[in-house]
Amino acid sequence: MRIGRYLNSKVSWRQPGDFGRYVAEVEASGLKRHLAIGDIHGCYDALRKLCDFVELGPEDTIITLGDYPNPGPDTNAVLDWLIYLQSAYDIRPLRGNHDIMMLNAREDDSSYRKWIDVGGDKTLQSYAPFDGDTGSLSDIPESHWDFLENNLLSYFETETHFFVHANAYPEISLADQPDFMLYWEPYDNPPKHESGKIMVCGHTSQKSGLPIANSNAVCIDTWAHGGGWLSCLHVESGMIWQSNQHGETRRLWLDELRCDDAE
Repeated sequence: MRIGRYLNSKVSWRQPGDFGRYVAEVEASGLKRHLAIGDIHGCYDALRKLCDFVELGPEDTIITLGDYPNPGPDTNAVLDWLIYLQSAYDIRPLRGNHDIMMLNAREDDSSYRKWIDVGGDKTLQSYAPFDGDTGSLSDIPESHWDFLENNLLSYFETETHFFVHANAYPEISLADQPDFMLYWEPYDNPPKHESGKIMVCGHTSQKSGLPIANSNAVCIDTWAHGGGWLSCLHVESGMIWQSNQHGETRRLWLDELRCDDAE
């Protein structure tokens, strides 16, 4: 397992043959892949390109880390695609603060305005029946509201990792984490969680376009909506695939990233 000390500043790219060996080793092992995808924020083009680049398979478990809508340009297509993935693959979609804000926008004018201020207007435009229209909440299909309201998880865990949108108190079990920690608290070079598992999260945008990590946790929100990249981490190996809204792709290894270990 490639989880060790991460080095911070720049990525040293491996030779192409290394990736071929990785693919061969994974296929030969027969192990199920756990694939974590960072904050999508309405970036449908990057999401579709990433899914093709990773070559999703029927044995994979796909964990999406939340924040599906706004401020990117195509929340409508993103949610359609996630609903399709849920029907065809083992996908575990987490809840993020932007998903919460979109749901809350239906409740009152204040919540609606807060959502518009963080890109809800772009989300509504993606649902408008005609180009150039502003769109409205009534244009959003019930299947999308149902996905956001009834299908999202607060966390997911495996034997070695746990997945949350934002963060987790290290001394509190996942079942007892408060909502503000799971959905709103920034990544802060955390210590080891009491479970002994490695945390995988999003929420805190890395404007470098590279994930940030220590030996206890990794944040893979790499600013897809702001000109950065959408990242997918294979937790068993540390391989990271990335794509962007321009159709570009690249890959790297988690242990080629640098960060000081948490105390």
